[in-house]
Amino acid sequence: MNQKIKTYKYILAIAAAFVLPLSFYWITKYYSKDHIVLPRYYVADRVDSQRVNGKMEYDTVFHQVADLELTNQLGQKVSLNKDLKGKLIAINFFFANCPTICPRLTKNMALLQHAFRNTSMKNNDTLVQIISITVNPERDSFQALRVYADRYNANHDHWWFLTGDKKTIYDFARNQLHLSVGQGDGGADDFIHTEQIVVLDRDRYIRGYYNGLDSLEIQRCANDLGWIDLQKSHKKKH
Repeated sequence: MNQKIKTYKYILAIAAAFVLPLSFYWITKYYSKDHIVLPRYYVADRVDSQRVNGKMEYDTVFHQVADLELTNQLGQKVSLNKDLKGKLIAINFFFANCPTICPRLTKNMALLQHAFRNTSMKNNDTLVQIISITVNPERDSFQALRVYADRYNANHDHWWFLTGDKKTIYDFARNQLHLSVGQGDGGADDFIHTEQIVVLDRDRYIRGYYNGLDSLEIQRCANDLGWIDLQKSHKKKH
């Protein structure tokens, strides 16, 4: 009983923590668009330079994440760029039989899903797509992921659990999302285990890394997703 009470209080505390930031976000959206500091861009691909009026000017060109095609928990082949065009994305990695960090990480992703649920003010749940990618695809079939997703009350339209080719998944984590997970080739002896959540904007620039085991980081992630939604223009250089 004590454990249930603690869990209930934890959920209430996190839910309450989301209410004020997201309410503030919607107010800010309409009244002070030009007075906020947006989340920064991550991972520079190169720095371009040119001489303007006798002075050198430098532009940082940031990394755009390439598309990824995998299979979701409904058995559908899906593309992060084609099928989720216009959506913000929050990505994490897990595996279904993980006994350590994954259950807590997935519970926090469920809180993130709840933060952007459909409300009378706006269809918030269409703003963000949550993506959980298995790092053990040999074992985690899409059927197994459907069972796992249902365990955490995932909305199958707005929270995808993805499986597919291991080398493709591991290359995406390392070379597209630039997660610090060590070297590897996606082979039989390679294994990724990370608590990080990565946020991508509509143009697939990386806009944030968050510790998915930290409730305050989950709150910051939700806030940042709201702020990024304010930024409609396509900017490749900053």
